[in-house]
Amino acid sequence: QVQLTESGGGSVQAGGSLRLSCAASGNTGSGTMMGWFRQAPGKEREGVAAIYGGQGITSYARSVRGRFTISRDNTKNTVYLQMNSLKPEDTAMYYCAAAGSFKGDLLRPRDYNYWGQGTQVTVSS
Repeated sequence: QVQLTESGGGSVQAGGSLRLSCAASGNTGSGTMMGWFRQAPGKEREGVAAIYGGQGITSYARSVRGRFTISRDNTKNTVYLQMNSLKPEDTAMYYCAAAGSFKGDLLRPRDYNYWGQGTQVTVSS
């Protein structure tokens, strides 16, 4: 069993930055697939960034590539999402998720077993 707790959300103006953190407890390790997803009102949940494996293989949604960076600190069982150059369209509830193994698509929500409660990110223009 894995429990995930997100923090770091908030309200910023366009162009600003935020760093989200996801603290994981339970059976996690470098082999655990960790991802960040977001869901805006009226829209489907979408994958934003994910990291997997001892070498830290990463994947990003096209809309955030070059602006967001995912990283993990295995000593702290924590995954981070550094978000720079934020845009109003980045406004959403952001969720951290984990899966025990890679199932084919790092950014596919249904490949993940465990989910946090979410943290709100609001970007104003």
